[in-house]
Amino acid sequence: MAIWSRKIFQDHINQDIPLSTPLDHVNLLVVDTETTGFAIGKEDRLIEVGAVPIVGLKVLEKHIFHSHVNPGRTIPSEITALTSIEDSDVTDAPSAQKVIERLFAFGSEHNVNGMAGHYLSFDMLVLKHELRRSSYKFVQPAAVDTLDLLAYLVPTWEMKDLSYYASVFETRMYDRHSAVGDALTAAYLFCELCERIKERGKGTWGDLLELSSLRF
Repeated sequence: MAIWSRKIFQDHINQDIPLSTPLDHVNLLVVDTETTGFAIGKEDRLIEVGAVPIVGLKVLEKHIFHSHVNPGRTIPSEITALTSIEDSDVTDAPSAQKVIERLFAFGSEHNVNGMAGHYLSFDMLVLKHELRRSSYKFVQPAAVDTLDLLAYLVPTWEMKDLSYYASVFETRMYDRHSAVGDALTAAYLFCELCERIKERGKGTWGDLLELSSLRF
């Protein structure tokens, strides 16, 4: 009897860099997703992806990735109220698989070494489930969540909203619940947190990965 297996999704991320690489020489892709809800393993689907590269701890704000995604279902009214994304915005949008392929091709163009984001574990789960629906296995690349950096820098703080952290650390804020806006907000916050971590003597790619709870 033949054993069915999923194809490995090729993300084309350049992870072959020494752990001793200074953070100033690491390139990352900050990603954010919007979905129809949180039950992403069941009925909910991806509806928007936004991303921005970080090169040398600088946000390449002029190099933005953005795409709506056709979820193959209606968008709940409460999600439209939150994100301003309507059914008409996604009707002619590409499939999740196509958008994810384009996302990682965009990352490859900027020679990224890993992923970053705020509450990135959810975004990685979204990509995993959407690719699974297309019969792909998603092997998560190296990834760092701002929440892990915050847990190291301010361990006594309770988890708050992205805009709260941006306000406290005085970093740039963009439109909330917009994939591009949240990716940009997270990117600037990420860079500020990395600068503070460097001040504590943790200035390499390996140091950053040690702080990450996202295993790959």
